[in-house]
Amino acid sequence: MNSCKNKCISFVIPVKDEQDTLNELALSIIHEVQNMEGLYAPEIIFVDDGSKDNSWEIMKNLSTTYKDKVFAIKLRKNFGKATALEIGFSRASGEIVFTMDADLQDDPSEISRFLAELEQGFDMVSGWKRRRNDPFSKTIPSLLFNKVTSFATGIPLHDFNCGFKAYRKEVIEAIKLYGELHRYIPVLAHDYGFRVSEIEVKHHPRKHGISKYGINRYLRGLVDLFTVLATTRWLRKPGHLFGGVGIVSGIIGTGILMYLTVLWFIGLGPIGVRPLFFLGILLCILSVQMISLGIIAEFFIKTSSAIETRKFISEETIGNKETKI
Repeated sequence: MNSCKNKCISFVIPVKDEQDTLNELALSIIHEVQNMEGLYAPEIIFVDDGSKDNSWEIMKNLSTTYKDKVFAIKLRKNFGKATALEIGFSRASGEIVFTMDADLQDDPSEISRFLAELEQGFDMVSGWKRRRNDPFSKTIPSLLFNKVTSFATGIPLHDFNCGFKAYRKEVIEAIKLYGELHRYIPVLAHDYGFRVSEIEVKHHPRKHGISKYGINRYLRGLVDLFTVLATTRWLRKPGHLFGGVGIVSGIIGTGILMYLTVLWFIGLGPIGVRPLFFLGILLCILSVQMISLGIIAEFFIKTSSAIETRKFISEETIGNKETKI
């Protein structure tokens, strides 16, 4: 894939059975970018995530017609949106990278507004479909999902799941996507210290095809929410997570056993046959196990290179000072 020159803007667009929208979407993006002030160059990266219709042939034709502007990547099967985005991110050449859905519900005319928001000093800008043109079967679960996610993560965004986003290149280089984690990119970016903003965007009714997502995606997303909370809050200090659970478990278990001991001393019957007795013992054992697991996890964190964040922790360096680690 050819690299863009100065002021290149990359667009990573996952595609799953959207043969009726691709031509119009590509033309709209190219027209919008080429007519903006600043001499920007568009780079559109379509990622075919296991389409069964004619989407791939259309992508190939677009790539031939708009050489050096449109590129197409075909995955071997449907791996999911997070994987498609990760593959697209790895091929993006622009210093600014957009993600969009391929169904024409996102409006390319909003691109300049995202760029203006990035110019205000933000590293990532997420779209907010405030007036959403979808059925209640999608809008209500999405509203609940966004409320729960915002409350749990402490990030005041209204629409975590909006596919229309803009990033500086260093943001997508820092995060790694899998599963359903594409919904939590703002959370992952915020965890690295990147500045995240949100703007209200237009949302058009779907004109072609059908939605590829059902209610089960929110159930999977809820599971991934726990994963994100654990990795963003505790990844660099797992001893606090496991040790905290272990201490609470130990306090409760010890309290139960002390209570039963008092009952035994004052003659209120045997305690060895009471379920509460076994609960107290199990909680104490759990406490020892969790604290031990926390200590072991801390050893791994201190010696492992799996968490390589040094490149993204520093925001700015002045002077030519080499740092040796």
